[in-house]
Amino acid sequence: MLADGYNFMVSSNEFKQQALSQLIELLRIPSISALPEHKADIERAAGFIESALKTAGMTRTGQIRGAGNPLVYGEWLGAPDQPTILFYGHYDVQPPDPLDEWKSEPFSPTIRGDNLYARGASDDKGQTWILIKAVEWLLTRDGRLPVNVKFLIEGEEESGGEHIEAYLASKPAQLAAGAVVICDTEMFAPEMPTICTGLRGLVYGEIHVEGARQDLHSGVYGGAAPNPLQALAEIICALKDKDGRIRIPGFYDRVEKPSPAEVEAWASLPFDEEKYREAEVGSPALTGEPGFSVFERTWARPTFEVHGIRGGFTGEGAKTVIPARAVAKVSTRLVASQQPGEAIDQITTAVAAACPKGVKAQFKLLHAAAPSLVNTASPYIAKAAAALQETFGARTVYMRSGGSIPVVGLFDRHLGIPSVMMGFGLPDDNLHSPNEKFYLPNFYRGIDATARYLEMLAA
Repeated sequence: MLADGYNFMVSSNEFKQQALSQLIELLRIPSISALPEHKADIERAAGFIESALKTAGMTRTGQIRGAGNPLVYGEWLGAPDQPTILFYGHYDVQPPDPLDEWKSEPFSPTIRGDNLYARGASDDKGQTWILIKAVEWLLTRDGRLPVNVKFLIEGEEESGGEHIEAYLASKPAQLAAGAVVICDTEMFAPEMPTICTGLRGLVYGEIHVEGARQDLHSGVYGGAAPNPLQALAEIICALKDKDGRIRIPGFYDRVEKPSPAEVEAWASLPFDEEKYREAEVGSPALTGEPGFSVFERTWARPTFEVHGIRGGFTGEGAKTVIPARAVAKVSTRLVASQQPGEAIDQITTAVAAACPKGVKAQFKLLHAAAPSLVNTASPYIAKAAAALQETFGARTVYMRSGGSIPVVGLFDRHLGIPSVMMGFGLPDDNLHSPNEKFYLPNFYRGIDATARYLEMLAA
């Protein structure tokens, strides 16, 4: 199904219909990297991607094995004296739970209207498929590519990415490129081509609090025994106040303000704060640091969030127990010049300093990622913006994202190359949620825009 009124600039209707059919096959594979029982599906998806790269015309392909799920590599280097682009994506997906909220089966791709519904439709199988098919189309049409291309597709993005991190840290010469193109972000709004220029980093961990040797009867010991759940609440409140300001000493020291030009550009974006509150957030009010806009709070300011607390008795009925231990899962999002290592040390020190008497508390790191910010003056960014504008017929806008894509920082740190984040998802694509979807007109135009980008890089 093709969008009415859309004139293809690059690829044919027949080719794009074939691309959609193949994407649906890929989406049927439940390649959930977080669940060990889907290891065979991970292997199947990796094989599917490798086969697709061969079919697309890559002259060299293979799976890179290591301590984790396979990385899939492909390359075509037949354009001497032309730039080299590295394409990145991931074939693993999030678990589909809760299943009862899906209108159709998460691994039975279904088209309703202009949307394709399935787990991984937008994040990131659909967008990775755009990159592969754009290259295949150019090779099919011309027999060659205007520039050199390499692919590195991973299978652990949704569960930590340890394999690709170790691989990039080895600084493999075969990944040398001028820039990496990442198609794992979203457009600001429908019909508004968008390049993401910044991502927040992440420090995710657990605060563990221990009190007595074992759970205690609150009637017998209440008033004398320490309560780890109460202590945990006190620690959390010591790390962030009720107005949303982070109270971890030194945490804001490296935070840089966005430039006036960037703030002005954000102010020009079509945004209705009340609609955002009601339709997207769904809360009685928005919260956060006073004195900052929604975009500043979500794109350019760090955060501290609590994701879950466990401890004591939480079942039906009553059990008067003082728990022996309690745990909170917490994260901070980092911006611009903040460094994960320094933030980890600051959190660890702050948790110890806020620990009430009678209990022991410590912060245990689960994973971390650096923030990233790219320069829009880069020719790789400028030509991407031009290709998007030509394809969509509208001016390309720049935005940051409040989320994290850890591999972006890894490409910068280990390979020294900028990331061009030209995504085609939409804000309502339900990433990580039931009824994930991909807007099909963006899938087709994404193929066009990517192919056009490679042509412009050669020009």
